[in-house]
Amino acid sequence: MSVLQIDDGGFRLDGEPFRVLSGGLHYFRVHPAQWADRLRKARLMGLNTVETYVPWNLHQPRPDRFRMDGGLDLPAFLGLAAAEGLHVLLRPGPYICAEWEGGGLPSWLLEQPDIRLRTRDPRYLAAVDDYFTRLLTPLQSCFATRGGPVLAVQVENEYGAYGDDSAYLEHLAGSLRRCGVDVPLFTCDQPADLERGGLPGVLATANFGSRSTQNLAALRAHRPTGPLLSTEFWIGWFDRWGGHHVVRDPDQAAQELDEALAAGASVNLYMFHGGTNFGFTNGANDKHTYRPTVTSYDYDAPLDEAGDPTEKFTAFREVIAKYAPVPAEPVPARADKLSLSAVALDESAGLLDWAPSLGDAVESLNPLTMEQLRQDFGFVLYETVLAAAGPALLELEQVRDRAQVFLDGRSVGVLERENHEHALSFTVPRAGCVLSVLVENQGRVNYGPGIHDRKGLPGRVVLDGTELVGWTNRPLPLTSLDGLGFAATTTAPTGPSFHRGTFELSGTADTFLHLDGWTKGSAWINGFALGRYWSRGPQRSLYVPAPVLREGTNEIVVLELHAAHRARTVDFRETHDLGPTDE
Repeated sequence: MSVLQIDDGGFRLDGEPFRVLSGGLHYFRVHPAQWADRLRKARLMGLNTVETYVPWNLHQPRPDRFRMDGGLDLPAFLGLAAAEGLHVLLRPGPYICAEWEGGGLPSWLLEQPDIRLRTRDPRYLAAVDDYFTRLLTPLQSCFATRGGPVLAVQVENEYGAYGDDSAYLEHLAGSLRRCGVDVPLFTCDQPADLERGGLPGVLATANFGSRSTQNLAALRAHRPTGPLLSTEFWIGWFDRWGGHHVVRDPDQAAQELDEALAAGASVNLYMFHGGTNFGFTNGANDKHTYRPTVTSYDYDAPLDEAGDPTEKFTAFREVIAKYAPVPAEPVPARADKLSLSAVALDESAGLLDWAPSLGDAVESLNPLTMEQLRQDFGFVLYETVLAAAGPALLELEQVRDRAQVFLDGRSVGVLERENHEHALSFTVPRAGCVLSVLVENQGRVNYGPGIHDRKGLPGRVVLDGTELVGWTNRPLPLTSLDGLGFAATTTAPTGPSFHRGTFELSGTADTFLHLDGWTKGSAWINGFALGRYWSRGPQRSLYVPAPVLREGTNEIVVLELHAAHRARTVDFRETHDLGPTDE
């Protein structure tokens, strides 16, 4: 049993001085068949600990449902870490940020129109207490006090950037303790927020990625004694659609790490291995302009999105070796990748035509939000009948987040939240025309007051000054595509459509799906949701983990929301393309 102790001089493990050398590795961003590989490489770089958030929204998709299976089998992940000789820093939230959908807060909280998240709102705290009970009860044997790998557990996450209610933090800490957490607790904040986000009697840690000496001094000023720990030592960054691929010089990042370790600090590299926002799980930021995060969470980390060592792996390993023993094993080689060109997707199914097979319609006077429809991810198709023909001005009070507008199935325009667009003019061809509005949730905001981010059409819909009433709301979560009726076509259908193809493999390996010539949508391999693509960039390929492929026949489905590649083909290549690194 290795129990972490905190005293005025720093960390101790089993009575001996201990430095936390950790790296971020989110189990929910990595295919479970690849967990062991990523953990082994963490040890080989010289780390003695890994850190992971816990996504409440995936584990508890509805108030009465809790999952801890498959890719969410946290006990299995913790067991693999222990088998590799690694300790764990566990960060269960309830709020995690992490550039993750809604900061990990489940969308069903927003069914209550006046709920106040991350506060002492009794409804929120009751939900959090229930979550902690469901999550932590199966994890009792995973705490270091009982022989498991979990050394410490975080309380909330960068709360000082959001609020200053210490009673709220005290409630969370008490709830963790009541649920059996008997290892040390800690908080993390950026240096300027340490006072607001701290809690007496709980270890305070700082998040930063540069000016290590200055930021550690700020932490020491806040806490004159005890360990110095950077819970998020930023060594890369995330990307947003329409931006550029953010990278950081390996030598400069290694120099900052050296400076922190020379000062005697412990660190958690954020990230050691970023992984992927599979499916629709990416978050977004909204600092007066909504900016959704891309599918890749490569993060310019020591292990890239496919788990291959980068220059930072070697640079950081050399720095760590100055302060702690590093395994003598060589740096792992890049794994083989699969290549396959011009895979044809020659079967199609129009989304508007097949929408009834993807979700059941709900009638309402005004459009319902995703949360009112009890929907987490995906799209909502709103439809109403227009009474008169002629020129018209459509105004959507709120677009959350991207609305494609159709008249009798023909596209008349797109309105994007990101561009602050709300109005569209067109001509209604006839009385009785069906107005369809397909709204995509591009990721709930994961940081700041914008986390109260309800999706769909939360406001009024007005046509020529008169509010439109009498709607059909059809949730399209796209959790299953089994109801689609694909048919072979020689030309691509117009409008949002699913395109299907098959390909044969004699063996499997990681690969990257390239959709050159396609515009915007999502892709699935053998039913596994890879994520979103968008010609807007910067990301121009999707990571395909080897475990989702199989020998023999494989199926690929692409939902293209606009214009498909003229030949309707895709390529699988050995290298990724995350886009240009400058604007």
